[in-house]
Amino acid sequence: MAISGRFFLLAVLAVVPIIAVPGAVSWLWALTVLLLVLIIDLALAASPRRVSLRRELPASVRLGESTAAQVIVFNESSRLLQAQIKDGWQPSAGAVNPLQRLRIPAHERATLRVSLVPTRRGDLGSAHVSIRSYGPLGMAAWQKTIAAPGTLRVLPPFHSKRHLPSKLRKLRELDGKAAVQIRGAGTEFDSLRDYVRGDDVRSIDWRATARRRDVVVRTWRPERDRRVVIILDTSRTAAARIDDEPALDTGIEAALLLSVLAERGGDRVSLIAYDRRVRTRASSAGKGNMLNAMVEGLAPLEPELIELDTSAIASQVGSVTSHRSLVVLVTSLDAGAAEEGLLPLVAQLARKHVVVVASVRDPALDEARLERSSTTLVYRAAAAEHALNRRAAITAVIKSYGAEVVDAQPHQLPPELADMYIRLKAAGRL
Repeated sequence: MAISGRFFLLAVLAVVPIIAVPGAVSWLWALTVLLLVLIIDLALAASPRRVSLRRELPASVRLGESTAAQVIVFNESSRLLQAQIKDGWQPSAGAVNPLQRLRIPAHERATLRVSLVPTRRGDLGSAHVSIRSYGPLGMAAWQKTIAAPGTLRVLPPFHSKRHLPSKLRKLRELDGKAAVQIRGAGTEFDSLRDYVRGDDVRSIDWRATARRRDVVVRTWRPERDRRVVIILDTSRTAAARIDDEPALDTGIEAALLLSVLAERGGDRVSLIAYDRRVRTRASSAGKGNMLNAMVEGLAPLEPELIELDTSAIASQVGSVTSHRSLVVLVTSLDAGAAEEGLLPLVAQLARKHVVVVASVRDPALDEARLERSSTTLVYRAAAAEHALNRRAAITAVIKSYGAEVVDAQPHQLPPELADMYIRLKAAGRL
């Protein structure tokens, strides 16, 4: 049972006759009237036990977009339901109007529409709906909480999609250029031409030479439909907040842009989110739309507060492909974790694959190293300088293994990783 503000106002008014005519009789009459009003109002209120609910939710929504959740309320009692109804969404669902008043005649229904503007990616839920059924006087209400579980999946926003048209134009320019006439690992047959001095004799096509009675060689071009394997680190380092969002969210943006770009470029893409187990896996070789499969799989991901098992990543890559591929590690370059696990992993993968390490850098480090107006800020600048130097040292070691590094601030990481992919394509390294 719940008491409304009207009842408290009535109780205050009941004090007036008590003050005017003090005595036990005045007290007794005032309390009797208040109690009778309360009992009559509750007796005439529709029972919330005779209310049933049905929840209707959209399948998903992108982070930053608005949507609406509906709860259809059925009044199965024989009385008018005057109710205050609250849909119990968690705060990050961004419910604008979760508390509403409804009047539902007997044996009819009404719809509670709640506007949602989610502030966090993932599966957001509402476990119950609370109903307060008031009487005709609005003095008191019966209250009941009814279980009505519902989950809304909030997808990654994919803001970096705006870079896709310009990156695709660069890829088309590569495809329009003349094929590079080279022979070696990772190349495919292009055409035949006459032999000239200096050509590799292993390129001679003897059958074509016999037919034309002149020496003919094969020309080769870099393959354009290679395998791209993206490993997204979901360990404790992905939980660091950079520019007011987890590093994992920036990694997801970069992985999505690279995946779509590589697929449009004709490559086969596989994405694995991993810490000590595979959290999600998606591939362009699967059925359906690759982008939809990726955003659905990545949406509920949250960083795990455990260390990344770098010793198992090589086997995860091997489970996807046994051929030379582009392996992109979206992880952290912070000292400690990188030195213990990342460097040996890059050295191992670089023997067989083209490796790119992508990491998000906190812009606060660049800002702190320049601010030295006080003693405290000088120490802070020294710490930032030390952290940046350690990142630069780790980057230099990774490059010494023949791998590439993309170390950029949150909004710059997705396009810079896409540019690295295009440069590798242009250089014939893929």
